[in-house]
Amino acid sequence: FYYFIRLCLEKILLQCILQSRSLSGADAINALRPFYFAVHPDFFGQHPKEREVNENSLKRLNGYLENLQKPGFRSFKPTQLTFYVREREPNSSNVQESFSASGFRAVSFTLHTRDLLSTVLDILNSCSLSTEHIQSLNVSSQPHKEAKSTVNRPIKWDKTYYSFTGFKDPEEELEQAQRVETTLISWLDDNEASAVKKLKKSLPLRKELERLKFELSHQLQLSDIRWQRSWGIAHRCSQLHSLGRLVQQRPEVLKNVKGRTVVFTDRSGMSAGGHIMLGTMDVHHHWTKIFERLPNYYKLQKRLLFLEDRISQLLGGIQVIYIEELQPLLTLEEYYETLDSFYNKLCDSRLPFHPRSLRGLQMILESDRYAPSLHEFGHFTIPTVCDPATLQWFIFAKAQEARENLKRKEEMMITEKELIDTSTEKFSLDRLYKEPSVSSAQMIDCCERLLEESLPYLQGMHLCISHFYSVLQDGDLCIPWNWK
Repeated sequence: FYYFIRLCLEKILLQCILQSRSLSGADAINALRPFYFAVHPDFFGQHPKEREVNENSLKRLNGYLENLQKPGFRSFKPTQLTFYVREREPNSSNVQESFSASGFRAVSFTLHTRDLLSTVLDILNSCSLSTEHIQSLNVSSQPHKEAKSTVNRPIKWDKTYYSFTGFKDPEEELEQAQRVETTLISWLDDNEASAVKKLKKSLPLRKELERLKFELSHQLQLSDIRWQRSWGIAHRCSQLHSLGRLVQQRPEVLKNVKGRTVVFTDRSGMSAGGHIMLGTMDVHHHWTKIFERLPNYYKLQKRLLFLEDRISQLLGGIQVIYIEELQPLLTLEEYYETLDSFYNKLCDSRLPFHPRSLRGLQMILESDRYAPSLHEFGHFTIPTVCDPATLQWFIFAKAQEARENLKRKEEMMITEKELIDTSTEKFSLDRLYKEPSVSSAQMIDCCERLLEESLPYLQGMHLCISHFYSVLQDGDLCIPWNWK
């Protein structure tokens, strides 16, 4: 009976919080700690597919949470997310042994709430994680001005809370992880043999992949064949075999692909960058439809380029670019709609930019940001919802810094390439590459420190600079750029 009364009181209290109180950004982060520990990509080092899904979903989630905290932001679109959530054994007390045999489960949900507290509760409930600890948060019903002084103060729960409830203490888990911090030498000692074995097994498939890629590129006169995700070699060969069969069965539909790049990805169409996207889950019928629509896509692409040029003229000659590594993978239609909306907004505002005053500068458009920013590589990131007057002031104020960043980018790219070549030669690597999420500055720092080491383990290996340690299924060694 008392247990029943307590549950009722807890539900009433939670409802009161939902109706009358707001959650600060710092409180939201603390409330989502159990969620972050359940989905953090670093815990999926041996599962690259699941890790990549979680990385992409976390980026979108963080953008959603950032927008919720921006005053005056009202343009919300429902955001569908998928996470692989680590599962725990109910009675396990050891961090390393607290996961079930399956390891993780896939969870999908859609966010459409307009306040932090409701969003946090939706996330935790969707992942079957407890929400009881939210009642102990110091959420504030005071005006934003009064609450400002406590936003950055971390919430610390008493140790007795974890003893009583049986929940894991995130700080304790973090401490345990830090105590057993992996070093590069120790990790290579433990994983070299496994990597060599997998690499040797993959060599025939790697040769087959290169052969298929060369033959199809030559036969179709393609500029390149790429993959959006880090699929295994066998998976990539299978996709090329599938494209090869379509070439044999329907050669007439591929007459318009000359000079283009084919990208195997999650959906079919044409990308914002003008590449032909072939969805790996689609059948030949869908691929055939895409190839048949290419003439229409090319017409839309010309209109898109004209639109970019018109925007450039209105903004003093600044170049509108699309960077695949830094932006979401948009279809040509989606990107055209974004450009068209932004162009109409500029026409209505009639900003007084002097013609060609910003030539040599670059900008990208993003629909999920609120404030303009300047990237370390020198390009401006401009939200489509940005106020024109704010846009004008920001570009003028940052123009000189942008030019300096662009110059620094060119220098860094040269330095990065030189260090990659030197490292590849010194360690007799078969290949040295990085993930797109690793910046040039991080890659330079990583290679400079590697060159100070003696690492005979790496001879003949494929080394990927990433954010985590892992041996991929085909024998590639992944190490974090900031290895110890």
